Amino acid sequence: MVRQKTDSTTKKALLEARRRIEDISKKDSNEAETRSRIERIFESCMGYDVFKYVTHEYAVHGVGDTEHCDLAIKIDEKESSKPIVLVEIKRVNVDLATKHLKQVASYAINVGCEWVLLTNGKEWRLYHISYGQPPQPTLVESWNLMSDEPSTLAEKFSLVCYKNLKKGLLEQLWQKKNVLTASNILRAILSEESITRIRRTLKRKTGVAISPEDIIGAVRRLLNETAIAEMETIRICLPERRQRKAPAPKPCTEEQKTQPTESVS
Repeated sequence: MVRQKTDSTTKKALLEARRRIEDISKKDSNEAETRSRIERIFESCMGYDVFKYVTHEYAVHGVGDTEHCDLAIKIDEKESSKPIVLVEIKRVNVDLATKHLKQVASYAINVGCEWVLLTNGKEWRLYHISYGQPPQPTLVESWNLMSDEPSTLAEKFSLVCYKNLKKGLLEQLWQKKNVLTASNILRAILSEESITRIRRTLKRKTGVAISPEDIIGAVRRLLNETAIAEMETIRICLPERRQRKAPAPKPCTEEQKTQPTESVS
């Protein structure tokens, strides 16, 4: 994939954000200091006015006592509006774990919010909550402020930046994610039409005729174990083979017509 060049202002903001997180990581700062640095990242790298659009210690009313999520992003400033994204922050040197996801996912489910962002300042994980039975969080994107290239960071942070949330682009991101599943891609690759086109392309480029079964075997060898398991659930329709017609007999020459037939004794 060709990445667009990151402009100097964005790159500077990202590298400054990295420096700030490195600084508190070396000091092994507490969660409050981590939260303070992350709020600056929301301002400098994602374009938020944190006083207007970011709510601190957002109250979540569940079955038991009222709990509080670290940050809630609300583009609509009405008091009654739901957050678009809930943000749960862990101390900078704490590794993100499943229990942290369960915590912020439970907040989102109680509020009716579809998006959660889990971070310790270094790692950033964006999840979508699907409201089935039971509700299910799905990792949509993840990035690392310490190790990823500025171009990658600019792309990832833009997913949850103020301008894109205001445009409703998170919904488009989720729709795209749903389309580009392993199952859908494999169904497209292993369709009768695709296999036919692959055979024709290989024949044209190499001069070698390949069977549909050969192509399926080659695709299987390219897949990891998870994708192979997904492939086993797909009904594969092979293109019909055209039967070769027997060559027409050559017409006899006049000499062959007049030549006597040998008798077999």
